[in-house]
Amino acid sequence: MNRVLILSLCFSLISIPYLSAQDDDPCPCCSNSYKSFDFWIGDWVVYNTEGEVIGTNKIVKMQDGCVVQENWKASNGTNTGTSYNYFDTSDSTWNQLWISNTGNILELKGNLDSDGNMVLTSGLINSPKGRYYNQIIWSKNDDNSVTQQWDILNEQGDLINHAFKGIYRKKN
Repeated sequence: MNRVLILSLCFSLISIPYLSAQDDDPCPCCSNSYKSFDFWIGDWVVYNTEGEVIGTNKIVKMQDGCVVQENWKASNGTNTGTSYNYFDTSDSTWNQLWISNTGNILELKGNLDSDGNMVLTSGLINSPKGRYYNQIIWSKNDDNSVTQQWDILNEQGDLINHAFKGIYRKKN
């Protein structure tokens, strides 16, 4: 009996710090900050600027609204990728981790700009081709489509080139 009592007491003492560290908020990711990328959520067909289909992208909320997951598939069927997007309360920024089937990894950080566009930028990349930043901007359009533009910027933040521009239209 004493042994059971002692074990119960030890378990209780061990679990107190764990339980007190838990957040009592029933919906920790329900604030407006966590909803600012919701305009991108959907099942999309993605077009280039000439109107040709270049891929599909399914964007879903997961983990009780704390994560936005992207699932890209190019029309050629060979290029795929997934990104995980989340709002970081420690610095009030949106973050993206993109991983493709070609081994490319891209980490971006940013927020909504004053026009309501999501603007995420990488850290400075050092490569054999030079030093540059990746910047991706998602813009909600009046017709409920979304434009995603990926730019390569020099160290001063000036445009070097456009890497990608896609117009997202919801599947029927």
